[in-house]
Amino acid sequence: MTYCVAISVKAGIVFCSDSRTNAGVDQISTYSKMHRFGKDGERQFVVMTAGNLATTQAVITQLKNDIKQNAQTNLLNVPTMDEAAEYVGQISLAQQAKYSQGSSMYEANFIIGGQILGKPHRVMMVYPQGNYITTSKDTPFLQIGESKYGKPILDRILEPNIRLDTAALCALVSMDSTIRSNLTVGPPIEVTVYEKDSFILDRQHRLEQDSEYLRELKSSWDERLKEAFRSLPPIQWASMWSQDNENSGYSEQS
Repeated sequence: MTYCVAISVKAGIVFCSDSRTNAGVDQISTYSKMHRFGKDGERQFVVMTAGNLATTQAVITQLKNDIKQNAQTNLLNVPTMDEAAEYVGQISLAQQAKYSQGSSMYEANFIIGGQILGKPHRVMMVYPQGNYITTSKDTPFLQIGESKYGKPILDRILEPNIRLDTAALCALVSMDSTIRSNLTVGPPIEVTVYEKDSFILDRQHRLEQDSEYLRELKSSWDERLKEAFRSLPPIQWASMWSQDNENSGYSEQS
């Protein structure tokens, strides 16, 4: 399984992905799901992948080959982020069509985010069908893979004016929550932080299985959650029961 999240705020973009790929509980491998493309000073892209491994690897290979061969359309010459997302979607569809024969087992999802000179930074999620969506003011993040466990912290904390370091911490807590609830998601964890209008990708981090910071983050988050739970107002069963009965018109008769 996979979990990738991209957070787009006014200050820039945070990308976070795990690296675990498995074909069963007895066959677990590690592959990077985060790929970087760009030209310093002009444009930068990060592409994250989820889904069928053969499809995602073929798409990434095609993206690299198109750049090397200076193809008519490639990530170094597309004029907008929308066209970059459409380009990734078209390659994905072509790769799926080679093998799928109508089966969904070769489907893949992608997140592409970054910035082109003269344009705002943006993040898009590309579906297996080739279409895509982007972030919004109310939902400044996109997820692919095992998304449900890491979503609550994102919903509660993220807002457009948040600092990039805070957004990165939120992404890591989201990843930790996913790892805790799904054993098929796991380290190494990769994080890339892109500051808007910088047009460089120089903040890249890889946290291994034995990372002391990951252990400290997990321990601290677990303890803070327990403290928050212990501080919740106690349930007042008697008053709640009486109020519910009055609202429902229910009464006991002997």
